[in-house]
Amino acid sequence: MTTLTSPLRYDPASTADVTPVLSVRDLRISFPSEAGPVEAVRGVSFDLLPDRTLGIVGESGSGKSATAMGVMGLLPPTAGLGGEVWLGGQNLIGLDDRALSRVRGASIGMVFQDPLSALTPIFSVGRLLSDALRVHQDLSRKAAWEQAVELLDLVGIPDPRGRASAFPHEFSGGMRQRVVIALAIANRPRVLVADEPTTALDVTVQAQILDVLRLAQRETGAGLVLITHDLGVVAGHADDVAVMYAGRFVEKTDVHALFRRPTMPYTARLLAAVPTVDGGVRRPLVPIGGEPPALADLPGGCPFASRCAVALDACGSDEPELRQVAGHGDVACLRADEIAAGTLDPTGGLASVGREAGTSRATGGDVVLRVEDLVKTFPVTRGAFIKRRVGTLHAVNGVSFELRGGETLGLVGESGSGKTTTLMEILRLQRPEGGRIEIAGQEVGAAGKGAGAGAGAAVNTSVTSSGSGGRARTLRHDVQIVMQDPMGALDPRLTVHQLLAEPLRAVGRDRDVIRSRVQELLTLVGLDPSVSDRFPTALSGGQRQRVGIARALATDPKLLALDEPLSALDVSVQAGVINLLGRLKRELGLAYLMVAHDLAVVRYICDRIAVMYLGHIVETGNTETLFSDPKHPYTKALLSAIPVPDPERERARERIVLEGEQPRATNLPPGCVFVDRCPLYRLADEDVRERCRTERPAPRAVPGQPGHAYACHAA
Repeated sequence: MTTLTSPLRYDPASTADVTPVLSVRDLRISFPSEAGPVEAVRGVSFDLLPDRTLGIVGESGSGKSATAMGVMGLLPPTAGLGGEVWLGGQNLIGLDDRALSRVRGASIGMVFQDPLSALTPIFSVGRLLSDALRVHQDLSRKAAWEQAVELLDLVGIPDPRGRASAFPHEFSGGMRQRVVIALAIANRPRVLVADEPTTALDVTVQAQILDVLRLAQRETGAGLVLITHDLGVVAGHADDVAVMYAGRFVEKTDVHALFRRPTMPYTARLLAAVPTVDGGVRRPLVPIGGEPPALADLPGGCPFASRCAVALDACGSDEPELRQVAGHGDVACLRADEIAAGTLDPTGGLASVGREAGTSRATGGDVVLRVEDLVKTFPVTRGAFIKRRVGTLHAVNGVSFELRGGETLGLVGESGSGKTTTLMEILRLQRPEGGRIEIAGQEVGAAGKGAGAGAGAAVNTSVTSSGSGGRARTLRHDVQIVMQDPMGALDPRLTVHQLLAEPLRAVGRDRDVIRSRVQELLTLVGLDPSVSDRFPTALSGGQRQRVGIARALATDPKLLALDEPLSALDVSVQAGVINLLGRLKRELGLAYLMVAHDLAVVRYICDRIAVMYLGHIVETGNTETLFSDPKHPYTKALLSAIPVPDPERERARERIVLEGEQPRATNLPPGCVFVDRCPLYRLADEDVRERCRTERPAPRAVPGQPGHAYACHAA
C-alpha cells in the first residue's frame, strides 16, 4: 500500500525542565598508531532529551562513529577512553563488558550501518529477536517468539510470522535494516544510536527506513542520536544538530537555526558544497579546499584555520572553545559573533560567486551511443552439484536510448532495476543477447570475437587479438569507465605515474609521449604533478577518484561510463569532483552515461534522465522537465523521496512512500511491471486496471515537451 506521510512539524516548546536520557561529558577517545596517539574524539559533550533527535554530521574521520562506539562501549581494547557517559544515573565509562552487556539492548540500542554484518547469519531473524528479548526479560521461548513476530510487524516486514523463520541473507538490504531496527527497540530502550543507517540504501528504501526509525522512536519515547553525512536527512529528521571537525563539536544548535544561518565557517562550507538545483539553475559548487588535519599531530590553533576563508592571524595560535552565541547556539569560532550578526560571510564570498556563475544545459552534438531494444537475461539455477535451470531473470528488457556528445544521461531507479546491467552490456563490446548497441557510429556486434574482453577491460583499453582487433581496439579507445570505489579500481602496487602510463602503453605510445601525456592528464584533473610518485594509499578519496578519471581519459574517449562515481566521497570532496566532471565535459565534448542513486546529484549533473524499473525504462526526458512535471507514478515516488537540505521545505512537503520492495525479475507480469506497487492502479477504473494487468504499456510522448515520454496506462 502506498501512503502519503503527513508533514513533520517542529515543536519549539521549551525543554529546559526535561531530564536528559543521555548525558555525555568531555568524552575523549584515542587510538594507538605508528605516528603516535590518534585523538579521534577530543572533549565531546552533549545532552540527549527524550523524543528528540540529535544529528551528528561531518566529514569522514571527524570522529562521528568513534563517538557512537564510545557511548555504546564498543571500542577495541587498545582504545583510550575518558570522560563520562551518564545513562539512567549510571556512568558507563569504566564498566566491564559484562556490566555493559546488561545495559546494551536494554537501555540503549544501536542501528548499525551494515545490517548484514550486524546480524548473525546462522540464526533466523525470529531467533535473533527472541534471544535479544530473553537476555533482558524473563520470557518463555514461545512468548519471546510472539513478541519477535510483533516487532517484525511493527517495522513493516510483510508476512511477519512466516518471515520470522527466514535467515538474514534471504532479506533485501532494506528489510535487513528493518530487522536491525527491530533488534534495537526490542526492549524499549531510552536511547537509540543510528550510525549511517541509510548510507547503502536506495532513496525510496531510505525514506521507508527513516519512517520506521521515527515510528520506533515514537513507540519507545527514546532519544535518538542520528549519525549521517546526508544533510537532507538531517534537515528532515533532526531536532538538534552537532557538527564535528577534527574530533570535536564546532557548532551545536537546533536544526532550523543551523540551516538558516550557519555560524561556523566549516558548517557554511559544508552546506555550500551540497548539490541543490532550483528552477534549473546550476551553480558551481564550492568544495572545501585542502584536507582535514591528521589527528595524530594536530597543529596549534583552530584545526580548520588552514581551510577557512575568513581566518584571522589569531586563529593559528589558540584553538577556540565552544561558546554560546546569542540567538544561535554553541560555536567554536573567533568570528562567530560577526557571522551570527550577518556582517561577515563565513564562506568568504565564495558561495555568492558560485551562485552568479551558473552553467547552461548541454545542447548535444553527434550521437555517440545508440541503444535499441537491448535485452539481457540470466539463468536461474538450482542444485548444489548438478545445476539445472529453473527459470530466467530478465535483467534488461527492451531498453532504448541515445546519447550525444557533450551530454549526460542518467540511469536511475532502485537496486535491481537493471541500471548497472545496461551499463555493463555496453562496456562488454560484444553483440548483445538481444537488440543493438552502436558506439560512435559503429555497431558493437561488428567488432568480432576479439572485442569481448569483459567490462573490466574497458578501464585499461587492453584488448589483444587478431583479425578484428583493430576495430575492437578503436571501440575500447572510445568508451571508458569511472568506477564507484576509487581505491578498489586502482592497483595499490603501482604509483600514479604507472597507473596513468599503463593504458597508454597498451595502445602503443612511446616513452616520451607517455611522460608528456601523464603530466597533461594530472593537470587536466586538477592534481599537482608531485602526486605522480605516490601510491593510491597515500592519496585522499577525492584525489584517488581524480586519478581514476585521468586514467579513463588517457586514450581520449568519446564516452565515459560513470558507475556511482560519487557515492564513496564526502560531500565536500564530492563537490570538487562534480565541478571537475562538468568542466571536462565542456572542454572535451565528452558524453557521460551515469548510474547513480543520489537523485540530487543526478539532477545537478545530468541533462537527461531515464527512469528504470524491473529492466524497463518507464519514463525519460530532460532533467528539469522530468523533475518539475513527472508523469509516471514510480518517477513521482522516487523524486518525492529525495531529502531536501532545507528544514522548512523538507518538513512541509508530502512524500509518496512505496510500501514493499521491487520484486525479482524472474517472473514478470504480462502487463505493467509496476502494477503491484502502483498507487494509481488502486484508484483506476476496472477497464484501466485490466489493461494494467494484461497489456505492457508503450511509451507515449508528452505533448509540448520534446523528448519526454512515459509508459503508463493510468497516468
